[in-house]
Amino acid sequence: MLYPLLRSLLFKLDPESAHEITFRTLRQANKLGLLKNTVISCKTREVMGLRFPNPTGLAAGLDKNGEYIDALAMLGFGFIEIGTVTPRPQTGNPKPRLFRVPEANAIINRLGFNNEGVDQLIENVKNCDYRGILGINIGKNFDTPIEHAVDDYRIGLQKVYCYASYVTVNISSPNTQNLRQLQAADALNQLLEALKSEQARLAQTHGKYVPIAIKIAPDLETAQIEAIAAILLKHQIDGVIATNTTISRSGIEHLPIAQESGGLSGAPLMQRATAVIHQLHASLQGAIPIIGVGGIQSATDALAKIDAGASLIQLYSGLIYRGPDLIKETALAICNK
Repeated sequence: MLYPLLRSLLFKLDPESAHEITFRTLRQANKLGLLKNTVISCKTREVMGLRFPNPTGLAAGLDKNGEYIDALAMLGFGFIEIGTVTPRPQTGNPKPRLFRVPEANAIINRLGFNNEGVDQLIENVKNCDYRGILGINIGKNFDTPIEHAVDDYRIGLQKVYCYASYVTVNISSPNTQNLRQLQAADALNQLLEALKSEQARLAQTHGKYVPIAIKIAPDLETAQIEAIAAILLKHQIDGVIATNTTISRSGIEHLPIAQESGGLSGAPLMQRATAVIHQLHASLQGAIPIIGVGGIQSATDALAKIDAGASLIQLYSGLIYRGPDLIKETALAICNK
């Protein structure tokens, strides 16, 4: 009820400042016991061998360093994904690098994997009380040559393995130069072969199996989606997250802000991201579960992802425009379907 008022105040600030103030306030309120735990009554669902208390999760990007896990858990998420985290800390791209598009309920970001590094993220996870399903999203450092990207992902997997319920491999951000080249068949084959081998070794060492999900872009042609699906099946990947942000400006091309570079998220992404889920589902035939993300602003949007073939959904930009009520609204819509 209060969120529209809070949003009007926050939108007077630049987006990064508003983000920091919101999340720090949320964390402090939780520490003071001012946050009420939101419990969503829902039938659990098993995906990737994990039992999710409800189908609505937090997408990676809002809590890059795992600093706010306990506070976010109070909002009712069925699972939380943190990151993207890289082996070494990096500051990301120069500011300004985050832009609201309120006319379209959208956001453009070119943050560039700004994060404090995987070691700091692990410390934050170790110090939190949350015991629910936690995804950790890993990427490569901006200055690691693309031909050595496998090394960064292997390091990330090794370090977060013990602390993650599942690990997401981000090969689809448009804000790290050449990163999306890893979606090409040869590069993807090489990457997944290395990561599946490392996953098997880590499972034996630690006595537990941690699923791996791959996050793909919305800016793929049908043939590319089919090729990626075949490679995911070949390597028995545990899950796929569809989709990341788009480089397209369809739907906002008439707005001056469309000239800003970066990935577009929010309402304009909804239709394209859902189409990718539909195409993936047709190619995978249910053999690999899909987590749907991109443009969800309502229960109707969430159900469209499920109808297209997703097993779970994640929220990002919709939280900024709609607030925490969107979590319960989408979870209950899916649970009552």
